[in-house]
Amino acid sequence: MSIELESQVDKEDAEESGSLNRILDGVASLCILVAGILLVTLILIFGWLVFGRYVLNNTPTWVEQASLVLVVYITCLGAAAGVRHHSHLNIDFIRESFAGPLRGVMHHLSDLFILSFGGFMAFQGWTLVMTNLERAIPMIGLSESWRAAPLVICGVLIMLFAAADIAQRLLTRKVKRV
Repeated sequence: MSIELESQVDKEDAEESGSLNRILDGVASLCILVAGILLVTLILIFGWLVFGRYVLNNTPTWVEQASLVLVVYITCLGAAAGVRHHSHLNIDFIRESFAGPLRGVMHHLSDLFILSFGGFMAFQGWTLVMTNLERAIPMIGLSESWRAAPLVICGVLIMLFAAADIAQRLLTRKVKRV
């Protein structure tokens, strides 16, 4: 009887974990999609810069500042998705050379480091957002807070993705590697 009950609990945990993974994978895919759209936008506004400068002989001055804002969003969204997909550059040959239990501890330590980094990034990004509300970005007139907002978004997403990895590793003893 207890074996059947444990089996049923394991199936429910797997279903919940599977739906959570689908949601988190969807969030990461959305980050990549938005970053891709912003990259295309960046290319288009640079095309407008070249057209304005060489054809119209009237250089649009807002392109540089707008592109800097777009690059920050593209970078931060891509970084957050990279945490979810485990696609960031890492050196794991040292960790993988250790025995199973120590390797597991090192996985947890690296996930905790990523989680704390995401928290630090979100906190400091929020500080920048709040202190720059009144300052305008030259040439485009948006608040400087728009430049710092991606740090908050990225930090929160990094924390979410790292926490999901920690929870999944603790519950199932493995993490989905893409």
